[in-house]
Amino acid sequence: MQTNNSRTPDPQAAQSPLRLNGVDHSARPTWKLEETVHFYRDILGLPLVHAISARGWGPATHPDFLHFFFDSGNNSTIAFFYYLKQPVPASAERAPAKPWPEDHVFDATHTAWLVENEADLARWRKRLEGFGIEVSVDVAHEVIESIYCRDPNGYFVEFTRKLRDLNTIDAVDAAATIEAGIAVEREAAAKGERIKAIDDVWSRKGQTSSGTNNERGVVTLRIPNVPEFASIIAAARDLPNCEVDISSDGYHRIRSTSPLRFDRRTLGLKPAVWYGVPTGGIVGRITRFDRDTLSIEAG
Repeated sequence: MQTNNSRTPDPQAAQSPLRLNGVDHSARPTWKLEETVHFYRDILGLPLVHAISARGWGPATHPDFLHFFFDSGNNSTIAFFYYLKQPVPASAERAPAKPWPEDHVFDATHTAWLVENEADLARWRKRLEGFGIEVSVDVAHEVIESIYCRDPNGYFVEFTRKLRDLNTIDAVDAAATIEAGIAVEREAAAKGERIKAIDDVWSRKGQTSSGTNNERGVVTLRIPNVPEFASIIAAARDLPNCEVDISSDGYHRIRSTSPLRFDRRTLGLKPAVWYGVPTGGIVGRITRFDRDTLSIEAG
């Protein structure tokens, strides 16, 4: 069954489009008042700028609470709800956790704080560790580099620096990725299923991309023309039975009559970048993709 929540836009509204002006605040619950204030005000240095104390908020089931806000810069705040009397729900009980993903659903909700440069990222590591807070290794994700820790509630807190600015190909590839994902999701939902693997999205992108033909016995790998994937293009040019060109929509297209095989260590890629190498789309079948090796054969 296909669900589509889109509606035909009002022509009058289209003439005067609404615009969102940044994030005012983000908020999440806490059952650790003193520890939360200490972490965000005293360790991170965010000024406490506002607090609401209320006897519930209307419904009889809504507990009394403190709602407090820290200045997070650029006219935005980060806020917490501290609920009174109510016991900590089982879903919020968190055992002490390491500063890397252990519960991917819970950890997807996090805040990433922007720092200026590599030196500042190192200074933040030193400050956090000086307070006895465990910090992750540095992690490079395509366009950013980050370190992570956890706040007193177990929430992920990320400190990140930009490695490069986003450009047109990033937006083009984002649209193609999400369009392919929605198409595959709809097909899976029609069968009462969910998408089984990201390979299905990459294959859909490869099938629908301009300039990519599903030629028998030919493997095609499309790579967005961005700096973090440059070593793959260089390596592909040295492979036998392989040709590389660049398409009008900003992708390098690697085509080979032999299986494509790449080694992460040879390419010098960090794992967080490596696992997204096929993001531009493929025509073929991934036969191996682990921490160090990617193999794609004709499908």
